[in-house]
Amino acid sequence: MVLLFGIGLKLADSLSLVVSFPTMLIGFALHSQGTSFASLRRNWAFAILITVGSIGDAFVGGQLAGTVSSAVLLPVLAAILVISPVKVWPHGRRPRPRSVR
Repeated sequence: MVLLFGIGLKLADSLSLVVSFPTMLIGFALHSQGTSFASLRRNWAFAILITVGSIGDAFVGGQLAGTVSSAVLLPVLAAILVISPVKVWPHGRRPRPRSVR
C-alpha cells in the first residue's frame, strides 16, 4: 500500500490490521467447529506461549511505531520480509517419512 497508493507506513500497517482481523475471526470460527483444532488442544501450553508473545510483540511494536520514524521502520520491515521466507523455506532435500501401518 505504501508503494502502490503512496500512503504512510504507519497508516498502511493499521489498515492491514483492520482488513486482517475480520478475516482471522471468520477463519477461526469456521475451523474451530471441526477437528482442525485437535493439535491445538494437545499443545495448549505452546499456544498460550505464542499468544502471550504475540501480545507483547504487538505492544512493543505499537510503542515503537509512535516514536521511531518511518525512515527507520521501512528498512527494518523490508529486511524482515526478505529474511522470513529464507528462514521458513526448507533447505536441502529431506527424506520422506515412512507411513506407519
